[in-house]
Amino acid sequence: MSVSNQKVSQVRRDSMSRSKSTLNSNSVPGPTPHSESLHKKYDLLENIGEWGFVAARVLLGLVLLWFGYHELVVPGLWTGYVPIISQSSHLAQILVLTHGWVLTILAAALIFGVAPRLASLLAVVLMIEIIITLIATAGLSDLVLRDVGVLGLALALLGRSHNRLVLTT
Repeated sequence: MSVSNQKVSQVRRDSMSRSKSTLNSNSVPGPTPHSESLHKKYDLLENIGEWGFVAARVLLGLVLLWFGYHELVVPGLWTGYVPIISQSSHLAQILVLTHGWVLTILAAALIFGVAPRLASLLAVVLMIEIIITLIATAGLSDLVLRDVGVLGLALALLGRSHNRLVLTT
């Protein structure tokens, strides 16, 4: 092969490698269908993540509302969980009724999004109080572990600045 033919074949190989590299690179202007579908999936996951905290906040509020309501309606069933004080005493019933009102107010704040981080902080303190009381009165049980799960939910909400369906920031 002559020197000129070698140069021509080298130029052809160089041009082919350049054209392949430009085809392989993402230098095509504008969005591609693949990148648009990834962007839509990301937006969907981001929205689910945003609304997931709203759902968690409302569900925690419903759990607190359920127990607060039952403490207000039938306080006699809950006086056994008050440590040290006799469950038949009026003081135990007053403490259960007070606890029920606190639960109900916290539940309303969480459900309606009124100062959710403050409500979450108070829910954390209240859940720690409930867990300590349960351990003191009945020892470690399935009730304690359930309330540890509720405490975890309250802690997760405490660490998140809420920005959907919130009345105050």
